[in-house]
Amino acid sequence: MLGVESRPLQCRDTPGDNPVLMNRDSGPLGLLWLYMKNLLVCRSPEMWHQSFGLLGKSYAHDTTGSFFLGKWLCIPLYPVSLCSAVVDVAIQDYVADVAAELIYQNKSQTSTEVLFVFPLGPHMAIYSFQARSEDAKVHAVLQDELSVPPCPSQVQQPHEATGGWENLEYLRDQSEYPGEAFACFLGTLSPGREVVVTLRYVQELPREPDGAARFVLSPTLNPYRTHYVWNCRTSKLHYSLLLTASLQSPRGVVNVQANFALTPLIYTAQDHSTAQAPLLQVSLAGSPQRHHDLELLVYYGDPSAVSAVVEKGDPEAPPGSLLGDPMVLVTLAPSIPEAVPGQRQSGEFIFLLNTTFLEHAQDSLLFLLKSLPLGCYFNIYCYEETSVGIYSQSVEYTQDNLTEAMRRIPSTGSSLGDSNLLETLRSVYNTPRPHRHPRQLFIFMAGLPPDVEAIAAEVCRHRNSHRCFSFCFSEDSAALAMALAKETGGEAAYVSSDSSMSLVVLKCLKQALKPAAEGVSLSWTLPRGLEVEVLGGTPQSIFQGQHNLLYAQIHGQAQDTTVAKGVMTLQYSLDGQDVTYTIEFPLCPQGDGRLAGHRLAARCLMKRLLPESVSGSGEEPRHRAVEISLTSGIICPFTSYVGVRTPQRVTWYQRPLALLPPRQSLIPCQIVELRGSRISSCYPKSIWVPPGWLTAVRASWLALRQLTHDIAALPQRGACSKACKPPPPLFSSLKYVDRMEFGLCSSILWRWCPEAAAKCQELVALQNADGSWALSSGLASVLEVDEDEIKGKMPDEVMEPSIWATVLAVTWLHRHDEYYQDLCELLEAKAVTWLCSQAVSQLDKCLETANTLLGSSVKPSVFRL
Repeated sequence: MLGVESRPLQCRDTPGDNPVLMNRDSGPLGLLWLYMKNLLVCRSPEMWHQSFGLLGKSYAHDTTGSFFLGKWLCIPLYPVSLCSAVVDVAIQDYVADVAAELIYQNKSQTSTEVLFVFPLGPHMAIYSFQARSEDAKVHAVLQDELSVPPCPSQVQQPHEATGGWENLEYLRDQSEYPGEAFACFLGTLSPGREVVVTLRYVQELPREPDGAARFVLSPTLNPYRTHYVWNCRTSKLHYSLLLTASLQSPRGVVNVQANFALTPLIYTAQDHSTAQAPLLQVSLAGSPQRHHDLELLVYYGDPSAVSAVVEKGDPEAPPGSLLGDPMVLVTLAPSIPEAVPGQRQSGEFIFLLNTTFLEHAQDSLLFLLKSLPLGCYFNIYCYEETSVGIYSQSVEYTQDNLTEAMRRIPSTGSSLGDSNLLETLRSVYNTPRPHRHPRQLFIFMAGLPPDVEAIAAEVCRHRNSHRCFSFCFSEDSAALAMALAKETGGEAAYVSSDSSMSLVVLKCLKQALKPAAEGVSLSWTLPRGLEVEVLGGTPQSIFQGQHNLLYAQIHGQAQDTTVAKGVMTLQYSLDGQDVTYTIEFPLCPQGDGRLAGHRLAARCLMKRLLPESVSGSGEEPRHRAVEISLTSGIICPFTSYVGVRTPQRVTWYQRPLALLPPRQSLIPCQIVELRGSRISSCYPKSIWVPPGWLTAVRASWLALRQLTHDIAALPQRGACSKACKPPPPLFSSLKYVDRMEFGLCSSILWRWCPEAAAKCQELVALQNADGSWALSSGLASVLEVDEDEIKGKMPDEVMEPSIWATVLAVTWLHRHDEYYQDLCELLEAKAVTWLCSQAVSQLDKCLETANTLLGSSVKPSVFRL
């Protein structure tokens, strides 16, 4: 991390402001107010990067002495110097296990309270953490949440518990990094002393389009960056980094690319093509790069649509358990060609609207429905009024069905009812899906609907059968929108204004129109006595650009031990053609024993058990999730971390004192939900504290926090007895949302004016479902050309007036390309496809005449000529 100066921070609001001083007559309440006020705004500029690592909090000077001799008190958390990092990475196809040892040193002249913080990515999970210094060891242990005391004051003999919890609260509120982070309070580090942190975690790796596995080293393990905050540059810290990687795949490792220097590659298996997985070792050569994250791209042989890696179980775990049986890591990545825009396309599109959307975004719904392709199915639900769609089930996208749907929408939205999103989702899932049409839901939420946990659980239960594209119009529903999209492989968007809604919705529709492999299924051929369980099930559809990592466990005992291989068969349909892939895998796998696949499978399985737990399916799903969590070391919503601190033996201990076991104590350690504040300053504020009042400030602050905590807990205490069960935990994906992740491109919104949008909307309303326009007075009004003149200018070669009308409409759209390209891209593609199927030979003459009539210069390439 960055260096820390031992001098106190002389901090100001802005470069020209005076330091914040407190009048000595303000009293303890005034001091407490200033302390709290400072706590909300004080930050050190080099801290708030997602690399985090070891953070410290110390007082710059001794606070004893006369009341009138004030001293500066620095209260922000700041990085403690990283001296060295040793990282070992084991990669199997598309999963990785990372073991790291980090050495930090307190280079300041004062003792420092230290807190280790490690940001967690969406596909990352810690399974082991410990830290040791000269005087103590700290080990993170998972416990059932029901057995963990609910507040710090009830923890048995906590070491500096008050200060530790205060730092966690400060980190949660003030960090600029949004999301999950593992945080553990490690106590006090004396000047010049070191603390050694040992960390292990697993993660799923993204698959590049060319089949490579992409691994990026966590910034915590390589905090190289020079931070800029409001154009203020901080100092660098020089540290050593040793990185080694073991790469394994039954397909063979054919190449490794990195953005840093590598030592020569060493193959530890002679035959790269045999079932014995070739093992490749690489290491970092020279100094680490200072300008980017360390990244590895691992290329395997035969980058086909399916791969299978078998990981042996833990020999110490009982047979039949999650960790005891072998695990097959299955990667599904079918090669799906690009679809031609505007052509017929399969798919089922279901729109779940609320009354707010209907009142303020009729134009967005118009663009959305008109942009659908021929060949698909669609339906519309107004879930705040009724759980029934405008059709009993999805209907084919035709002009008649589209016209009827537009006619029914106002009456549906104005009817009375008390339905909600949960009931509507259940109604959708109970409706049969058209054969070979992948289902995709477009959900619009103006506010936070009731039963958010039940909604998330319902979507999770059906995650393999559809995708969700979620749109929220308020921060209240942002977390739910993101959760539904991530759970099903869709996208979420935050819509800030009515003017941007159509652009955001159509951007997501373009993603939804990507072609897909449909009817995906896996079958297994194994010796008698063995069976395979796919944890979490198999997705029914895989869209272009997606890859699915599945975990399948082999149970039982083979009766025929001479059979050394199993066979997996992948089948799916693409453009109406059936595709089959077959792959063999060993039944007696080798491995390094690190169980990365098993731990990620445990994470996957616990995620699937959560919907059953929150939907009232009894205690069994919860008990199973807790058991899996405690055995695998992967946290779940029903377990939590607790830090166990064990003092180290000192040299003067003699018998019989040496026979006494060291007294252990519990310290704060948990997954912190960082809120992602965006406020930043190069001049963190500090407060002037009269000596002797420091203890009163800390005591008053902690007393006030405890008081507010107790007041907030009063309704719950009065509503249930001691025997009542705790409320179900929130769906894990609902807790951490960064609005910056939402797909809203605001850079193009400045071009829009109401008049231009209204004209475009009038033209779109006249388009038919097949992409054509009829020659009518309405079209002439939009084009601002007399209808008789349009008919008179129609080329003699044109036998159908709708061809001439469609050419004029497309030409007019390109005449105003600056305004309409984003909104009308899908509409135009459908229109051009229709024209090419009707009269290719007539288009040259039609375009020439249309350019003359409208005063434009549209090129023939627009019409694919």
